[in-house]
Amino acid sequence: MKRFKTIIKPLIGILAIVPFSLIGMLVVGATASKSGNQGPATALSTSVEINHPTLHKTVQVDGLDIFYREAGPKDAPVILLLHGFPTSSHMFRNLIPQLSDRFHVVAPDYPGFGNSSMPPVDEFTYTFDNLAKFIDKFTKKVGLDSYSLYMMDYGAPVGFRLAVSHPERIESLIIQNGNAYEEGLRDFWKPFRTYWKDRTPENAKALEGFLNLSATKWQYTHGVRHPEVISPENWLVDQYLLDRPGNSDIQLQLFYSYGSNPPLYPQWQAYLREYQPPTLIVWGKNDQIFPAEGAYPYKRDLNNLEFHLLDTGHFALEEDGDLIANYIGRFLDKRVAVKQ
Repeated sequence: MKRFKTIIKPLIGILAIVPFSLIGMLVVGATASKSGNQGPATALSTSVEINHPTLHKTVQVDGLDIFYREAGPKDAPVILLLHGFPTSSHMFRNLIPQLSDRFHVVAPDYPGFGNSSMPPVDEFTYTFDNLAKFIDKFTKKVGLDSYSLYMMDYGAPVGFRLAVSHPERIESLIIQNGNAYEEGLRDFWKPFRTYWKDRTPENAKALEGFLNLSATKWQYTHGVRHPEVISPENWLVDQYLLDRPGNSDIQLQLFYSYGSNPPLYPQWQAYLREYQPPTLIVWGKNDQIFPAEGAYPYKRDLNNLEFHLLDTGHFALEEDGDLIANYIGRFLDKRVAVKQ
């Protein structure tokens, strides 16, 4: 007992002056060393957040403020994250820290979305052609010479325009509920097709229901396994931005402009066949907006394809973000050089 006290007393003195964070790091390190892995996911996440925090930045493009989230080493392979409707780079808030230990991750908000400038429709051309041009200029402004593209929802027509215009910049594609085939436009799109054919106030009125809170919440909760895991902040944040004066006009303009995308599908498919970019499909198969019927046709045109249908809905990251992050890391490890 006397010898035990002789040993333990100095040890207690040392522990009293060692920061608890350092003790935690030592414990995690010992655990990882013993088990042969990286330790608990929470320890890894904390390390990532400390070393590569997500930065919230703004850059001017043609007089507009373009907000973006950025994280990770500047000399690492780049992932450009392109968001969908009605959200913004906010949809990637949890994915970015999971990738930023090995990748340079950049997620902009389009004009009219998120924290970017929102000029009224009579001062800015809200078309997918113009959104793609702005994101192209944005990539040059922030120095992105080559990148993997994560495309979701509206991100697909923006991203495919970038890929067709600059195929030499595209290292790989990550497609999550992003359509490029007629098979992917099912019954949900009937009122939109009517609007594309005849842009009347009556046909526009029929689409205004897609801009209210219940519709926004539905996009996040329809088709998910466990609705209770989906944070209400998702639809509350999106709806707050949708409800800004003038934003409904912007969204109706983009609803109309979406009709310019299906005629380009053959061009996008030709790009896939010719350039064969390594592609990862991570698709929420219960999505009613972009159902799984739109995922399968990619198999026709791509030889280097990894394909995963997930048992979730439109915003698959909200329920299966950890799984998608793991798929992305493994996929890029095999196909894009990662600097250690």
